[in-house]
Amino acid sequence: MIKNKDEIINTLTNDGVIAFVTDTVWGLGCLVQSEKAVKKIYEIKKREAQKPLILMSDEIYHLLNYVKPIPKVGQILIKKYFPGALTIVTDKNENTPDYITSSMPTVGIRVPDNEVFREICKIIPTHVLATTSANLSHQPSAKTYAQALENMSGLADLIIEDYGYPAKGLESTVAGVMNNELRIFRQGEIFLDI
Repeated sequence: MIKNKDEIINTLTNDGVIAFVTDTVWGLGCLVQSEKAVKKIYEIKKREAQKPLILMSDEIYHLLNYVKPIPKVGQILIKKYFPGALTIVTDKNENTPDYITSSMPTVGIRVPDNEVFREICKIIPTHVLATTSANLSHQPSAKTYAQALENMSGLADLIIEDYGYPAKGLESTVAGVMNNELRIFRQGEIFLDI
């Protein structure tokens, strides 16, 4: 489906930033290991330094490399809602750099339910992206390819089209599962029921 796979890999492995579709809104991302690209994301968005990025992948097991063992409540949510519009915030491990999480001890993880995003993750090293939404801080998230182009042209190094797999336009629900307690940080598309 994706025609420019080599361009995507080259962009990311050379400290580049890509804009891409997910099941919720459009995202902006880079490789976790590229501190240079992470800094670029903060500059592009004019994002406050204390706001962390989240990690996204096509499979939960790729994300498990970056977090401590997930509490039972988190495991239940993952089984029920991944892939989908849920971000789980849990304790990170030593593989997650402080520059991703604004030096916080936790990190958000998510597996979007979108074919184009899945294909991007399958072709890139480590299969994980450090991500945020494709918009300037305090502006609405991009919900379409046209909006992503408008927001990110001249800023992101590469904007990947959605190939007919559009975003639904509602942000993910963000839930914390530290100490086996469930806390809703942001109510989004999914209403949790466990």
